Amino acid sequence: MNFVRSLCVFITFLSCIVISVHGQAAARPGPGSGTRIGFYSTTCPNAETIVRNAVTAGFSSNPRIAPGILRMHFHDCFVQGCDGSILITGTNTERTAVPNLNLRGFEVIDNAKTQLEAACPGVVSCADILALAARDSVVLTRGTSWPVPTGRRDGRVSLASNANNLPGPGDSVAVQQQKFSDVRLSTRELVVLVGGHTIGQAGCGAFRNRLYNSTTGPADPTIDPTLLAQLQTQCPQNGDASVRVDLDTGSGTTFDTSYYNNLGRGRGVLQSDQVLWSDPATRPIVQQLMSPRSTFNAEFARAMVRMSNIGVLTGANGEIRRVCSAIN
Repeated sequence: MNFVRSLCVFITFLSCIVISVHGQAAARPGPGSGTRIGFYSTTCPNAETIVRNAVTAGFSSNPRIAPGILRMHFHDCFVQGCDGSILITGTNTERTAVPNLNLRGFEVIDNAKTQLEAACPGVVSCADILALAARDSVVLTRGTSWPVPTGRRDGRVSLASNANNLPGPGDSVAVQQQKFSDVRLSTRELVVLVGGHTIGQAGCGAFRNRLYNSTTGPADPTIDPTLLAQLQTQCPQNGDASVRVDLDTGSGTTFDTSYYNNLGRGRGVLQSDQVLWSDPATRPIVQQLMSPRSTFNAEFARAMVRMSNIGVLTGANGEIRRVCSAIN
C-alpha cells in the first residue's frame, strides 16, 4: 500500500486500526471521525434511494449484476481499502488486473453517480455508492439488508500491481486466512464473507485444473462425481475458459445457505471454496452456517460492515469524484 489508511470498525468507530504500507495492521487510537449511519441525511437525503433505484434498474435488465457489484466491492476493499479505486479506468489501473477483468456492474455505479451529481453535486462519494450498491444487490437476490455506514471519500490511486494479494480460486485455507488477517478480518468472517459466492459465478479457467487428469495427477477426487460430470460438460478440456458457471449449483441466483450445504456434499466449484470443508480450521464454521438454525444472514451483515470500513478515507482525505471512473 502506498500510504497509511485507517480502518474504523463498527458504527460509532471510536477507535481505528491502521493498515501499514506493507498491508499489516497495527492498533492506534483514532480521532473519532469515520463513517456513520445517515451521513448524508442532511446533505443528500435521497442518496440511498437514488442508489437503490439505480441498482434495481440494472438488476431488472441483467440479474447477474448483483453478484458482480458485490464482488466489485470486495475487490475494492481488499486493495488499499474501500476507496472506490476499483472504479477508475486507464492503463495499469486496478480494473486491468487479472482478478478484476471479469467484474461487472460498473455501468450501474456510473448511473447512480450521474443521478446523484444532478441531485447533490459533489457530495456522495463513489466509494459510498459501491458500498450501498453491494448491500442492495444482496437484498435483490433475497438476502438480508443492513444499515450501511457512509462517509467514505474516494482514493486518487489505482494500480494493477496493488491487486496481487486478492484472494484467489486456488488458495488454501492458510493462504486465505493470511489475506483476511492482513485486513483484520477473522477466520469466521472469512467463511461468512465467502458465503457471498451463493450468488457468484466463475469462469471455467478458474477451476478447470480440478476437472481433468494431467501429468500431475487425476481429476480432483474431492469433487462430487455428479457435479464433476456436469462441470466437464460445461467446461470442456480445451473449451472457452471464460464460460461462466454458478458457484452455488442449484441455487445460483438466490442469496441463501445452500452454498455451505454444497460444500458438505463435495459440490464446491472453486478449490478455495471446497477446502473450507476439508480443513479442520474452517469446517466447524461451515457446519454451523449450514445448520437449520444458521445465523448466516446476520453474520454476513456484520461482516460486511466490518469489511466495508477497511482503510476508509474520511474527513479531508481523498476526494469526492465528479465521475467515478476518473480522479478529479
